[in-house]
Amino acid sequence: MADRVFRFGLVAAPMPGAAWTDLARRAENLGFSTLLVPDARGVLSSFACLAAASAATETLRVGNFVLAAPLRSPGSIAWDSATLDQLSGGRFELGLGAGRPDAAGDAKILGVPFGSAGERVRRTGEIIEEVRGLFADALAGNEELRTFQPVQRPGPPIMVAAGGERLLGIGARQADILAVQGRSEEDMHAKLRVIKDAAGDRFDDLELSTNVFAIGDAELPPWIAQFGIDTSQAVDNRLIAVLNGDLSTAIDVLKRRRETFGISYVTINAFALEAAAPIVEQLAGT
Repeated sequence: MADRVFRFGLVAAPMPGAAWTDLARRAENLGFSTLLVPDARGVLSSFACLAAASAATETLRVGNFVLAAPLRSPGSIAWDSATLDQLSGGRFELGLGAGRPDAAGDAKILGVPFGSAGERVRRTGEIIEEVRGLFADALAGNEELRTFQPVQRPGPPIMVAAGGERLLGIGARQADILAVQGRSEEDMHAKLRVIKDAAGDRFDDLELSTNVFAIGDAELPPWIAQFGIDTSQAVDNRLIAVLNGDLSTAIDVLKRRRETFGISYVTINAFALEAAAPIVEQLAGT
């Protein structure tokens, strides 16, 4: 893990028409590794939007950020994932989570049970196993599953987004990429201990990620608070989700966090795209 180079993902809510494919091409040209799409009501379908983005680009990887796994069947996840992996030429990354607390509304619209928090976490781990099993059966020659064959072997990388101990443990044991939802560096230290204990010998195989909503010292927009960010604490790099200071400071903070926590994959909200561009230029691939 210590040898991992930086890569960056751009998290963006898609917009209709050419503006979306233009954004995908811009992310690719700026050096972002991935374009990531949230998956929730109020946002266009992530799989369809990612297919459009992959068709407009050549090297940019695409991924969900993230599917509420318990709201879908393993079969539908595997089918859509394999299809997008084929359409993109092996550039798809499957993002899974247990669903936000307010995703009960999504479940109602989709006509599926929401379940308790514990049930959703448990189901997420089961779905990862079942999706990988479908990929394996398809690649082994099961004719009924021929359209479930991914380009990437044994399948697209799976990202698990987690903040609680149980889901962190599942991600540590089963994911390829673990997006750690940590508030502060102190919080990250505690979560890293959970991850290391759960991952055991596979810890060095994990790619650790964190999400950044804003860069710089400007006043934060009110909508950021809905993601659990205490804007009053967004100073002096107290929060993982906000990078404070000038370009040099932001770069130093990311390097230090990679050294301290092993975090090499940084996803950045499109709100901060302009400020992120010079960071990506200097750090991507290093």
